[in-house]
Amino acid sequence: MKFLYSHRTRSADGQYVHIRELTDALRARGHEIVMAGPQGEREGAAKDLSAGGGQWRSALPGALYELGELAYCAPSYWRLREIYSKTQPDVLYQRYNLFYHPGVWLKRAKNIPLILEVNAPLAEERARHGGLGLEGLARKTEAAIWRGADMALPVTHVLAAKLRAAGVPDEKITVIQNGASEEFLTPHDGSAVRARYNLEGKLILGFSGFVRDWHGVDRVVRAIAKHNRSDLHLLLVGDGPARAGLEVLARELGVASQLTITGVVQRSEMPDHIAAFDIALQPAVTDYASPLKLFEYMALAKPILAPASANICEVLKDREDAALFVDQDGADFNAALEALIEDADLRARLGAAARASLIRQDLTWTGNARRVEKIAQALLGDNFRGDKT
Repeated sequence: MKFLYSHRTRSADGQYVHIRELTDALRARGHEIVMAGPQGEREGAAKDLSAGGGQWRSALPGALYELGELAYCAPSYWRLREIYSKTQPDVLYQRYNLFYHPGVWLKRAKNIPLILEVNAPLAEERARHGGLGLEGLARKTEAAIWRGADMALPVTHVLAAKLRAAGVPDEKITVIQNGASEEFLTPHDGSAVRARYNLEGKLILGFSGFVRDWHGVDRVVRAIAKHNRSDLHLLLVGDGPARAGLEVLARELGVASQLTITGVVQRSEMPDHIAAFDIALQPAVTDYASPLKLFEYMALAKPILAPASANICEVLKDREDAALFVDQDGADFNAALEALIEDADLRARLGAAARASLIRQDLTWTGNARRVEKIAQALLGDNFRGDKT
């Protein structure tokens, strides 16, 4: 099949990773992908993950920026329509973004099946963080875009419930979690990473990705200080706005030498870095999210410490393939972390079980490509031109 992939993502963070992993997996299955992203994006080009974005959002008042988002739909739609006319795709796949209507408009104009990937309820998310001026309009347009798709793909069942509440019928919802790429499923040796940061002989508590204050990594710094064990070390693979605060906290608690923050690490280097972890950390989570790092931890057979929130429990089970804690209970977090620190056999068992669970559930990008392919075939029905086997 030929997929027209429409998105409005300029950043080089986890959003871009998701786009690249899924489209690469679909290509590997023999499908053609036509990209329709922001102008200036080079097809198939790997992005430097240190690249930033969002400068206009920070420069303009909320309501004015949101009106600009709506205005952006018009040129985006005509560009999408032009790409459609030139390439004649079978299916339109759009990554949902707030105020971004071109996919729904093209579906109606050309009667092309629309699959809408939904990673977050962005009206709710932006309103919660004070970044939304036109909240009423945002919520209405969000619901309209969700309902306009032939199939919506929320990344968790928690998020699926929000789509249902917005009027999307059950038969138009399929939950597809994030996943791990094949690269993370192959063996990796973290010894070179340990040597690079002088961490040989350390028990490494690891966190990967863009770190914000709400991730709760400060809890880990405090736990290291309480343990009074010089072999404990927090390795934060990434960067983010919480970095400076974590460094200050570590100095104040006298454990600065037990914290290493790598800065931005490119995707090709991430498996070797995670392979260096003894314990993989997800200290907090947004309640509707499907954290990319979680699946990469699982693929590399790392024992995971994570909250026992509904979205995490869709994937992991406490004491079976992860150590889960009640997020509001600091004592529960400390007890779960303590158990992993003190018991090497427990770490090995949970890590092996996490990997086995990922494989059993097929929580991979290849598996997601198969799911999207099946949905596309069903939407096309008798019009499907390819090999249905």
